[in-house]
Amino acid sequence: MSLATIYSRARVGVASPLVTVETHISNGLPSLNIVGLPEAAVREAKDRVRSAIINSHFEFPTRRVTINLAPADLPKEGGRYDLAIAISVLIASGQLGELNLRDTEFIGELALSGDIRGVPGLLPSAIACHQANRQLILPEDNQQEAALVEGDAVFAKHLTQVTAHLLKLSKLPCCESKPTESMPLNHKDMRDVKGQYQARRALEVAAAGGHNLLFIGPAGTGKTMLASRLPSIMPAMTEAEALAVASVQSVAGRKMGLDWYWSERPFRSPHHSCSAAALVGGGSIPQPGEASLAHCGVLFLDELPEFDRKVLEVLREPLENGEVHISRARGQVTFPARFQLVAAMNASNEAYSGGQDYYQSSASQKYLKKLSAPFLDRIDLHVEVPPLPSDVLVNAQEEGECSAYVRERVERAVFRQRTRQGVQNSLLSGRQLEAICALSDDDKQFMQQALEKLKLSARAYHRVLKVALTLADLNDSSVTRAHLMESLSYRKMEKTLSMAVSS
Repeated sequence: MSLATIYSRARVGVASPLVTVETHISNGLPSLNIVGLPEAAVREAKDRVRSAIINSHFEFPTRRVTINLAPADLPKEGGRYDLAIAISVLIASGQLGELNLRDTEFIGELALSGDIRGVPGLLPSAIACHQANRQLILPEDNQQEAALVEGDAVFAKHLTQVTAHLLKLSKLPCCESKPTESMPLNHKDMRDVKGQYQARRALEVAAAGGHNLLFIGPAGTGKTMLASRLPSIMPAMTEAEALAVASVQSVAGRKMGLDWYWSERPFRSPHHSCSAAALVGGGSIPQPGEASLAHCGVLFLDELPEFDRKVLEVLREPLENGEVHISRARGQVTFPARFQLVAAMNASNEAYSGGQDYYQSSASQKYLKKLSAPFLDRIDLHVEVPPLPSDVLVNAQEEGECSAYVRERVERAVFRQRTRQGVQNSLLSGRQLEAICALSDDDKQFMQQALEKLKLSARAYHRVLKVALTLADLNDSSVTRAHLMESLSYRKMEKTLSMAVSS
């Protein structure tokens, strides 16, 4: 047999399209050519595959070998095709006999000795392979990721183990070590927070409805401390959410059990010097940014006005759509980015003197002009975090409410939302919101007056309704005037900030 066809998978964002590896051996001067838009690492596969085959006690054909990676217009990068290329060469040269491998896919990088090394971004390939009802043969280093998918995946350490499995001389072990619970690196509890009852309440509302949150106050009042505890009160992820998070982490090359844990909501806190590409992703070969790494979790931006304004503006689309679209000359890649934004800022980079008039000072206006009104409009909750009284800070002995109790209330509210519409309140459309809230004529008139006084946009109006609905879910009731008033109270600071930004 001089022609062999083997299946593998490419990596395009969090997608994994099928790649057909076709190998043809013909008479002619000994050579090995790889076609099909291979990048440098793929072109170098011919040297790795040749040494791996020879060191695995097979013969490399001394004829003209042509390898086509189809589809031809899809760029191929990395060493993930090495194993498929090696198997196709062995089959085309007749060393493995007549094998039918239409139901098998191969992914793995080969060492010169024939050992199979792990590759980044394997989880999307395992998901796609399972959906195609094929068996995946993968490196041992990736078996923990593949175990997250309930498919027929097996792993191997060496090329000879794969050939023995295909010849039915022995069986490869299956990936059956799926984790059952998360193992957080640092568990932070709400009981550590003294005072700041309004900020704690805002955190609970944000967790229950998936709302964005902005803390405003002087240095040292606990803004970062509060934000870091949001994941501890967020509801548990569904199986689909956990798998989506794992796919992004896998594509980014992060190791499960080392850099992240199964079913643990991510918490990302980039430095304010980061670039737009680092925040939303980019590169000649697009990689996920901080926004995508925070998918289904929290993206915390400390010292918000210190970020470059152009960098913050790139978050406006992901905050609305929950996706990041990266366009390059070679194509477009989409990464999921459904995160909760939590930001913290001072009123100025100078000393804090307090009071509403302070935000109108020239120093504050210069500092706040780094923010745009459309960006602030996408944040649901604007909460001031004032300094704690000295007696509360020094003498208070009692602990605050622990995260477990708060999380119970949050999960009850989220259960109501999923029972009613299947999603959190932050994902509801304007039409759905108005139908669910069903405001009375008096409440509609009240909201109209509030919108005119606070000068809120149509987007802000719907976000006020979303927060009011979350407050009602926390109280296990329908939306009332009290919920509307509390929701509007989280927008008072926005008017002050917007005036400072636009002045």
